[in-house]
Amino acid sequence: MANGGKAPQKIKYRSGFAAIVGRPNVGKSTLLNALIGRKVAIMSNRPQTTRNRIHGVLTTDEAQLIFIDTPGLHKPHHKLGELMVTAAENALKEVDVVLVVCDATENRPDLDRPVIDRLRDVQTPVYLVINKVDAVPKPELLKFIDTYRTLYPFQEIVPVSARKGTQLEALKQLILEQMPEGPKYYPDDMVTDHPEQFIIAEVIREKVLHLTREEVPHSVMVEIEQLERRDPGGILYVGAVIYTERNSQKGILIGKRGAMLKQVGQLARQELEALLGSKIYMELWVKVKKDWRNEPGWLRRFGFEERD
Repeated sequence: MANGGKAPQKIKYRSGFAAIVGRPNVGKSTLLNALIGRKVAIMSNRPQTTRNRIHGVLTTDEAQLIFIDTPGLHKPHHKLGELMVTAAENALKEVDVVLVVCDATENRPDLDRPVIDRLRDVQTPVYLVINKVDAVPKPELLKFIDTYRTLYPFQEIVPVSARKGTQLEALKQLILEQMPEGPKYYPDDMVTDHPEQFIIAEVIREKVLHLTREEVPHSVMVEIEQLERRDPGGILYVGAVIYTERNSQKGILIGKRGAMLKQVGQLARQELEALLGSKIYMELWVKVKKDWRNEPGWLRRFGFEERD
């Protein structure tokens, strides 16, 4: 035998968890979707789009990487914000690798330092991922790297463009090298551990954020009240309520003669049909629940649980 009679060594399968952290609106959800190769987290140019910890699963022949997209670390102004920050901080204790995402177009260590300072007690490898590098000249990028290198002993600094796919394969390889030997936690065809109902609600909320812009702040939450197939392999029926905190916001969401609500439903239905591979019939309603972001009962109802 060419190898001296020795049997070829079996490649050990690796698996583990990587947390994606950073301040709001630096491209964490975009990075998650790009790493997985499919959309599992909603994206918006509005800060604090991600409210729950979203797991994205990447399965290859040699490893399974589970990415956790966390809510942006920020100074909370209501109970929901406190739970979001707690979720992000808890993620740091449960993973094998931490990815700190920064925006190359800003170079604002004063804004990113509070996030980086939370990593002082983290024992796992921390990588700095500089996103949006396609939008800055190389001299500016080098200056960015020199500045951030002084803030923390990062395992490595990786410039990427999540939207264009630049350096993503190199980033995956670095993450893979840190993963321990382990089993597959999820089936090969699973890209997220969130149920269909969660994905549908998030896509609807994304369309609200996209269409209303600054007119409706992040007081919007979507609850799926009905989700059923009326016949095997047939149309998926979705009945959803969009909650907001003020009557004026309700008027904006509905729009003149229901035009805004109709557009939200149309865009959400089109995207979900492509994601889920099924025809969808969708009905949307808008209701007001004042100050729901500060009410523990409503936060639990929407899936925001306090954790130790």
